[in-house]
Amino acid sequence: MAKAMARHILVKTEDQAQQLKKRLAQGEAFDVLARKFSTCASAKRGGDLGEVRPRQMVPAIDQVIFKKPTGVVHGPIKTQFGYHLVHVFFRE
Repeated sequence: MAKAMARHILVKTEDQAQQLKKRLAQGEAFDVLARKFSTCASAKRGGDLGEVRPRQMVPAIDQVIFKKPTGVVHGPIKTQFGYHLVHVFFRE
């Protein structure tokens, strides 16, 4: 069965997600920004979602984790929880 390792930052607005994505592109650390801004419980772990399996996350995030390229930050992705930036760093 497929599995992946991913981390994310969850914020309330698309604008905030875009601003954080710019900061990441300028070299700021994902885990530091996640701890400071993410509204998800994973923020305490720098946004780390741990090992994820298909259909464990909401469909929009599942698509990114299992279908999009690894090693880049995807998003903002809108879900019922807010706007996500997702970084998949391992998938098999």
